[in-house]
Amino acid sequence: MRQASVRKRGVPIILLVCVIAAGLWACASSVPSRYLKQAEPGVTLTALKSRPAAYRGKTVILGGVIVEQRQEAGRIWLLMKNRPLDADYVPHRDATLIPSESALYWVIVERDSLPKQYRDWARVTVVGWVSDMKPPKPDPTHDRSQGGEPVLDGLYLKGWGYGDQGLDVWEDKQDPNYVQSNPLGGLRQ
Repeated sequence: MRQASVRKRGVPIILLVCVIAAGLWACASSVPSRYLKQAEPGVTLTALKSRPAAYRGKTVILGGVIVEQRQEAGRIWLLMKNRPLDADYVPHRDATLIPSESALYWVIVERDSLPKQYRDWARVTVVGWVSDMKPPKPDPTHDRSQGGEPVLDGLYLKGWGYGDQGLDVWEDKQDPNYVQSNPLGGLRQ
């Protein structure tokens, strides 16, 4: 008799815990709130390409798929094909078929801190700081990059599997206000 009453009291508690856990999971965003607060709202790749000076030094959130990578000076340059984000910041194929929204952009990340499984990411949510760095020169062996693509200094990347399964997260541990750039690089060219 006593065991039955313990079971009856235990079931509602287990259900309550499950409901609370499901609620917390549903409220979790794919992008941490600190980045949502500092990001420019509603920025598209079309806007970024048409007015780069207006966004230089600002934080933006874009989506994409990795189409190429290069390594230079301890950093990885990821060439991303843009994928527009939904309301939950999950990238999807562009349904509008606007050519400028299916264009390319670069993301720079530290090589040693990137998860080894990043090559398995089907899609990526990118939070980045719009950089004034010039993209790498086009590689004749790859016809994807034409040069002149926008460059983001990566702050946060969330890799997605197929479906809406999140795989890995990468986050830069360096304050973007202290990222070293080479101001003399432009003078030496």
